[in-house]
Amino acid sequence: MSTKVGIISDTHGLLRPQVLDILKTCDCILHAGDVTRPELLDKIRYLGNLYVVRGNNDRDWASNLSVSLRFTIEGVKFFMVHNKKDADWNLGDTQVVIFGHSHRYSEKIIDGRLWLNPGSCGIRRFGQELTMAVMTIDNGTWQTEKISVTDSARGGKETS
Repeated sequence: MSTKVGIISDTHGLLRPQVLDILKTCDCILHAGDVTRPELLDKIRYLGNLYVVRGNNDRDWASNLSVSLRFTIEGVKFFMVHNKKDADWNLGDTQVVIFGHSHRYSEKIIDGRLWLNPGSCGIRRFGQELTMAVMTIDNGTWQTEKISVTDSARGGKETS
């Protein structure tokens, strides 16, 4: 049986209905920081296992969130941090590195491991495309899908 993982970052307080609908279909949710409002986590916490790191815009309420996390999902070893420059370069047997911060989707294999930035699916900033990722893990292997998020149901004020 496969495990479906929703991967988001840089929501900046806006959880779009389209994103929530996708996360409802996932077994685990990874948020790579810049949540900015704890209420956002309250909306997704009940959906499945939730892994969250603190971003540079997460204030005092997020003081209990780690800057980085190491965890395993269905045999796949993850390392997650908000800003790629803060990544631990002694990654050992880590297979997937998740990060955010740039608001730009990126998926690259470097030194045999996946480096994935799901982009931003919250408030549009810097003119970037709104994106997230869904990873399907089956018997220690994974497949990643980039998902473009539409502006049709904004659910909040947007800034550029």
